[in-house]
Amino acid sequence: MPRNRVLSAAVAAASIALLATSCVGSTENGANDDPDAKTTLTFWHGWSAPSEVKAIEANIASFEKAHPNIDVKIVKGVTDDKINQSLRGGGSKGPDVVSSFTTDNVGRFCTSNALADLKPFLEKAKIDPATTFVPSMAKYTEHEGKRCTVPLLGDAYGLYYNKDAFKEAGIKAPPKTFSEFDKAVKKLTKTKGDSYEQLGFMPAYLGYETTVEHYGNAFGVQYLDENGKSNTAEDPAVKNMLKWQKNLVDDLGGFEKLNKFRTSLGDEWGAKHPFHTGQVAMQLDGEWRGKMAGDSKLGFEIGAAPLPVPDDQAADYGKGYLSGTILGIANNSPKKNAAWELVKYLSTDTDAVVDFANAIHNVPSTVEALKSPKLNDDPVYRTFVDIAQHPKSSHAPSSVNGGAFLLTLQDNAQKYEKGTETDLDALLKRNDEQVDKDNEQAG
Repeated sequence: MPRNRVLSAAVAAASIALLATSCVGSTENGANDDPDAKTTLTFWHGWSAPSEVKAIEANIASFEKAHPNIDVKIVKGVTDDKINQSLRGGGSKGPDVVSSFTTDNVGRFCTSNALADLKPFLEKAKIDPATTFVPSMAKYTEHEGKRCTVPLLGDAYGLYYNKDAFKEAGIKAPPKTFSEFDKAVKKLTKTKGDSYEQLGFMPAYLGYETTVEHYGNAFGVQYLDENGKSNTAEDPAVKNMLKWQKNLVDDLGGFEKLNKFRTSLGDEWGAKHPFHTGQVAMQLDGEWRGKMAGDSKLGFEIGAAPLPVPDDQAADYGKGYLSGTILGIANNSPKKNAAWELVKYLSTDTDAVVDFANAIHNVPSTVEALKSPKLNDDPVYRTFVDIAQHPKSSHAPSSVNGGAFLLTLQDNAQKYEKGTETDLDALLKRNDEQVDKDNEQAG
């Protein structure tokens, strides 16, 4: 299930501010404990669904069996806000090992020293992140050469489609370019009065998973320049992305009509998700959706494919946006060597990674796990495994200000989508100014 959610600006700013107010940890590792001594580690994670909790508990039980001297106290359902508060404040009740669903916060975790530098541990264990982990996942778990996290499973985004609706509309295969996609969306859309009986695709930024960063990979957006400055006004891919999305919104009846329909749709995480009910024929989503759709016992067959790409980038078809769970050691933990044993097991033991990926229907984050014959071979799921391995699949760049720059662009994209801002050049120039100002204050 995805955890890299786009939060409201207020919530995101509050989370980031907790780490921004001070340097929360020492730059020294302080790893002096004996990993073979009898000890108890506290592990905080955010999973809360019963199946997910059961899966991580099974992995921890396997670790404890392999390391009988280490007991692990598990605390489930922990939010990023609570993690940030604990890493900043310290104390004996805090975690030794944390997992977070917010890959956007890696830059903040690393620059604030909230999480320990893992490079010495990796080097001692002779683990090369660049060859051990999926390359794009290895990249999004470090910031400016500092590695304070490692990946613990990943999420890959692609396009789900209703095969029955495709057949009825005479569409023989999922679209590969956005010109093909736009035609398919219109063919699949059935209006009903001032609303829709079936919408081909929900392009609005308030729709489920339809965010600027999820679209951005398809267009090859470069959010920041080589100096870390916001680059949206200079990057033609940003304008192309916003113009494409705006045109599709307008072609489907405009923002107000789409938004009214959106507010009538079922919950993203429930059985009444609009893709499950047939109200939306194509859905941008991650690998978890296939399992959720299967559990809902749909009355139609589904397929999955990569998200289309611009027509002039057809050679790059197959790529997608990536995110995932990150794993790190609290810098204020007095048990870092023992904590490393847990981090190493969860993130690099092939059987542990495969078992966990199969159990919660996420994409493995190590190269060896992706090759494992034990990995789920469902063809819909395998589409996302292939997307994760595409050389141009990526996550948005890390930033000292976490994912705030994405929220700023999302807010401005919504203004353009609604038509309240019409001068795109001026809007993107203001976007860059705001992002650079925010990053300067955070850094």
